Amino acid sequence: MNLDLAGRVVLVTGPAKGMGAAISLAFADEGCRLALIGRDTAAIEPVADAAHARGAAAIVIPCDVTDAAQCAAAVTQTRAAYGQIDILVNVAGGSGPIGKTGVETTPDEFDEIVTLNMGGCFNTIRAVLPDMMARRWGKIVNVGGTFGLRGRAGRLAYSASKWGLRGITKSFALEAGPHNINVNCVAPGMVEGPRFRDKVCADMAKKLGITIDEAMKRHAADYALKRVSTDADVANACLFLASDVSRQITGVDLPVDGGWAML
Repeated sequence: MNLDLAGRVVLVTGPAKGMGAAISLAFADEGCRLALIGRDTAAIEPVADAAHARGAAAIVIPCDVTDAAQCAAAVTQTRAAYGQIDILVNVAGGSGPIGKTGVETTPDEFDEIVTLNMGGCFNTIRAVLPDMMARRWGKIVNVGGTFGLRGRAGRLAYSASKWGLRGITKSFALEAGPHNINVNCVAPGMVEGPRFRDKVCADMAKKLGITIDEAMKRHAADYALKRVSTDADVANACLFLASDVSRQITGVDLPVDGGWAML
């Protein structure tokens, strides 16, 4: 299937590693032009170099997505470089406290993750939408999580932030839809990688007195497909929702979780 994404300008937040890097390079492979934004530009540069090696244009722009002014400046710089922004993919986010109950979670911990996971997406969408509306074309893909679909004990702050992101997605979809703009949310389940292994599985292993490998197997056993998702699985979902193949889909939550959220 030809997704017809070649030449599109894609702004990606949180592109330095994991899903963010995989998503960025998936768009590079489609022939897109990339604007990669985040706080740690030194960590983003290798991703830009990898995009260049694939023949794709890529620029790196410093930006703290929790700062609305910095988001507006990053959008301005992207338009100065490429002339427009066709696609926004919001990957930047954090996990918040892991293994803490709601009572144990501090107000500062709660505020920090909500500000990042919800406020960051609000700031970037708000910055890109006016021009997309004027051009009557645009795709916005927010990366949420399945804990925003079912909730999770011990992850209250993170779960709350991802539930909130769903509301942001759906409200913007309703407002932007009349301007021919799609706004959707990809909801990964557990994704293979350092954060999953070293934080989530390590926490389970410590609580149950098992090895990290055994904890990984227990997670996989919870899913209908009996396997944990990969970065590539999430990237492919983002490509789909960023293309006109999905032109009639907006305001949805697309779980990429091997069948956990629906069980």
